[in-house]
Amino acid sequence: MRLHKTRIALCLPLIGCLNTDFGRVRPTLRSDDIHRWMGPAVTERYGEAESAFPLTDPERTLRDLGYPLIEPPYERQRWYSVLNEYGLSGYFLQAWWTYDQTAYAAMMFADAARSTETYYARLLEDIRNDNVRIGPFAMVARQVSDMDVKRDKSLRYVSNLNPREHGNAVARMAENSLIARWVHQSLMERTYAYNYALEKLVIVAPSPQAAEVERQLNRMRMNIVEAGLVPRGSIGPWVTKAAGPLVTK
Repeated sequence: MRLHKTRIALCLPLIGCLNTDFGRVRPTLRSDDIHRWMGPAVTERYGEAESAFPLTDPERTLRDLGYPLIEPPYERQRWYSVLNEYGLSGYFLQAWWTYDQTAYAAMMFADAARSTETYYARLLEDIRNDNVRIGPFAMVARQVSDMDVKRDKSLRYVSNLNPREHGNAVARMAENSLIARWVHQSLMERTYAYNYALEKLVIVAPSPQAAEVERQLNRMRMNIVEAGLVPRGSIGPWVTKAAGPLVTK
């Protein structure tokens, strides 16, 4: 799942070892389970067991669509983003667990722009990208949740189910639920970070674009609510053992 730091260090100076001549990642680095690491990462973080079951197609898609929604927007253009994208760099992943609503604005202003309108354009693009991604992820999350509800009920009736199989099934349901909740938490944190950046921009460089940014941000908030990634009545996004499979509206 992880690549040794030495191998990363040797590979980075030679961009060709990651990319083809047309900027595409080499097929040798591709895998159907390139984002499988998200499950073990989140279960380890919150003290859940890791499932040894193979991923179903919807579970794999859940992780593939979830990744861009948990990776900080300002990381997408960094030199190491391809390592993160292909799960080769757990080293960079660790920082994502710590939320700082000022980080997005700090990164944005750190990149010098000739026109302040560039900052508004960048903020708009990031929010719109998230808005486009929320719906497809939520659709797959509901599909996976429905399958896990059926799996949970089936555990009572399957004959000759050994403890290892039972444990792996329960672990996979918790893992799927945690990934959906991880995305929800990340999206909520992004709205706070985007709002903070907008407030700073309005003071530093007032612009008519601020109204469109606010409109897109409000749309994002509404999309998060409609996605229903956290069960109604949940006391927080990280309820796992008691919550079971994700319950959507």
